[in-house]
Amino acid sequence: MTDSTADNTVRLAKRVSEMRPCSRREAEQYIEGGWVSVDGVLVEEAGARVTEQQRIDIAPDATLLEIVPVTILLHKPAGFNAGIGGEGAPALGCLSADSHNAASRGPRFLKRHLTGLTLTNPLGTTASGLLIYTQDFRVSRKLVDEASRMEQEVIVEVAGTISENGLALLNHGLPFNGKPLAPMKVSWQNETRLRFALKGVLPGQIEHMCKMVGLSVVSMKRIRIGRIAMAGLPVGEWRYLQGYERF
Repeated sequence: MTDSTADNTVRLAKRVSEMRPCSRREAEQYIEGGWVSVDGVLVEEAGARVTEQQRIDIAPDATLLEIVPVTILLHKPAGFNAGIGGEGAPALGCLSADSHNAASRGPRFLKRHLTGLTLTNPLGTTASGLLIYTQDFRVSRKLVDEASRMEQEVIVEVAGTISENGLALLNHGLPFNGKPLAPMKVSWQNETRLRFALKGVLPGQIEHMCKMVGLSVVSMKRIRIGRIAMAGLPVGEWRYLQGYERF
């Protein structure tokens, strides 16, 4: 059996292996690594087929080094589902080449960076803020297995009048699901905005706490997980976790 078909196309890997020269498997690795373009368009699918007339370019710095798994930080807009309940379109759909933050540093964007991702710390559909998606089992293990010890910072816009001693109760003294909550750090940022720094936060917990002291939640935004802050990442955009950053 040959690589040619009735439409006179051949496997792109065959053309690359002839140009390099290299083995067919190495050619596929060059393609999967995002080093090969066809008529000026990057092609990452090892099984792609081309005609003999199409122009194939291999990047001068093409390498066979293993593609390192990535971790992605997304500023999730409110209304997208991030692992809690069934409402809203999946937040994973916010990840695309177009929504990659152009000002951020990181590896060259590859379509394969958006596959095989694990969402580490769910967030309510109505909330906005920092989401972590990762291909790296070490990051996933740390954020998922150590979730109860990983501090998160959440900014909560509230309405209503807080009850007497309410701020002290938010810091320590309230129950949730019949169990006492561990101490946390809650402070006013302004007249309508509270800052929560807490560990092991559960779905509905912050709304419940606010209700118990006479407040209703208007909006929530998670701005930090561990030592990683969302900082100036615009809503709806994402960036890669840098090699020096640690949770």
